[in-house]
This record gives sequence, C-alpha cells and structure tokens, in this order.
Amino acid sequence: MPRGRSSTDETTLQMALVGYEMEKQKIDAKIREIRERLGGKQASAGPASKKASKRRPLSAAARKRIAAAQRRRWKEHRKAQAAKGA
Repeated sequence: MPRGRSSTDETTLQMALVGYEMEKQKIDAKIREIRERLGGKQASAGPASKKASKRRPLSAAARKRIAAAQRRRWKEHRKAQAAKGA
C-alpha cells in the first residue's frame, strides 16, 4: 500500500473546490437578483431589529401592574421552594 497523500485525493479536493466555487457564484447571483428586486435596499438584520423598533410604550400604571404580578409570582415560587426544602 502506498503511504502519504495520494494524487487522487488532491484531485478530488480540487474538483470539490471548483464545484463549491460554482455554487457560490450561483448563490451570489441570486442574492444580487433579490437585492435588485428590493430596489437596492439592504435587508434588515432580522425580525428582532424590526420588533425592537416598533415597541409600544407602557403607561406607568401598566408597569406597576406588571411589576406587582411578577413580585407575586416570585413570592409564590419562593414559598413553593421553601415547602419543598422543609
């Protein structure tokens, strides 16, 4: 059996590289086409960035209700944990 690298391994890798480069060119062409259809606008970072920009402001009363509900939930959670431990 021959030792070391085989020339067929190198050839296979070179052909794989050529194939992947061709796929990359196709993908880049599709990206350009989509950007042109969007009118040259850059796509946003994702749905999270859109969501953050459209947040509705909460009133002070709503913040108080939410905070009170969260404190109540934590109080019940701690009570349940204490009952488990005792």
